[in-house]
Amino acid sequence: MSGAALTLPEELLLLALDPVRGKPYCRGRFLEYGIAGAALAELELQGWIAEERGRVVVVKPLDPPDPLLAVFLRSLPPAGKGRSGSGVPARRWVRRSARQAEGLYLDALVERGVLRRETRRFLGLFPYHRHPAGAASPADEVRQRFEASRAAGRPDPRGRMLAALAAAVELPSVVRQGDRRTRRAAGTEAPGRPRGGRPGGRSSSPGRNVAGHSGGHGRLRWRNTAATPSRGPRRYGPAHASRTHP
Repeated sequence: MSGAALTLPEELLLLALDPVRGKPYCRGRFLEYGIAGAALAELELQGWIAEERGRVVVVKPLDPPDPLLAVFLRSLPPAGKGRSGSGVPARRWVRRSARQAEGLYLDALVERGVLRRETRRFLGLFPYHRHPAGAASPADEVRQRFEASRAAGRPDPRGRMLAALAAAVELPSVVRQGDRRTRRAAGTEAPGRPRGGRPGGRSSSPGRNVAGHSGGHGRLRWRNTAATPSRGPRRYGPAHASRTHP
């Protein structure tokens, strides 16, 4: 892998995927919404977008150097345009872009050798993909930085954003029962998530609160980003003609 810094969606994927089996540690639909939310978080960290009264607004209309971030920035309405004024609600954008976002980042990481794509068949009939670590994977380094940041109390905005995203998609190592350090360090307990509820702190509605975080002062706050997703095959476009996970 090149020395280019990883973006939040890439780091979240590497945290979420088992490097040996290539299967997410969390629910697949949670991860889709989380990757889309992470793309917005990265755009905001780099200064391309901002929040205005709960809406995502483009503040720099030029394309970012990162080609995938450029795709997502172009999908947002220009400043001053939108159905109800400037910008677009983050919840609407994440719901619309979730599958595309995860598919594009998986494709990019496979192309760079960070992940491998293995195609298998469920019941010998239905194809699906797994994505174990590739030869150029920095997954171990990402996990080490994540744990070091947790031990230090998440001193930087990027670390707090990644922690909140990981908590929102319910990665077991992050939000195991009785461990709320990550959510406290992120400045949120995953807004809208019930404090009681089922064991392990899982919400009863898949997709709710995904990518919900505070991320520090002035950062986007995505609350209840998506309603309960519909069931059915997961499609990612031409490169993903089969399901990713059984």
